[in-house]
Amino acid sequence: MKKVNILAIGAHPDDIEFGCGGALIKYTQKGHRLSILVMTGGGLGGSTSVRTKEQEASSKILGAKKIYWGGYEDTQLAVDTELIGKIETVIAEVNPDFIFCNFPDDTHQDHRHLAQAIMSATRYIRNVLFFEGPTTQNFYPQVFVDIADTIQKKLKALKSHQSQVMKTNIEDLSIIEVARSSANFRGIQGRVKYAEAFHSLRLFINI
Repeated sequence: MKKVNILAIGAHPDDIEFGCGGALIKYTQKGHRLSILVMTGGGLGGSTSVRTKEQEASSKILGAKKIYWGGYEDTQLAVDTELIGKIETVIAEVNPDFIFCNFPDDTHQDHRHLAQAIMSATRYIRNVLFFEGPTTQNFYPQVFVDIADTIQKKLKALKSHQSQVMKTNIEDLSIIEVARSSANFRGIQGRVKYAEAFHSLRLFINI
């Protein structure tokens, strides 16, 4: 089996874990190479140093070989040549076969702006899939990945972001509960117990 390079891109620490952590764990367990690009340190959600350490711990669970940091301040992502160029630089180094990233329709401006920049930066990448998050809107997936075997490790990776677990703005509801419910809902849509769902910008199916 050919090993592929995967690049997961998130606006903040924990975006990737929620959106595609189960799929990423599934792929790294099969020997595929994962790199992660996180554009901000998530400073408005807590201490940047704490969130950086949480991301590093979580990335080990995901099986990532390397973490790249965009170096932006939280809420300061802007769709411009600088942002597109930073993404392109990482893409050139990783040479990914697949890219996973935030979905464009989202109430958080960082998620929206990152997705817009990614559309330009990935224009020559064959497989680009958008993942959902708790603030995603109007998400209509066409691609599903069965994560029944990796749901527990996905939740463990999310728990590594300890400072964020209860910051859902929903009374007495943790991000762990939200992630499990989302995986169950997408699983029902895909006719399995737990799944992650994706909207494809481009997806090649070569048989």
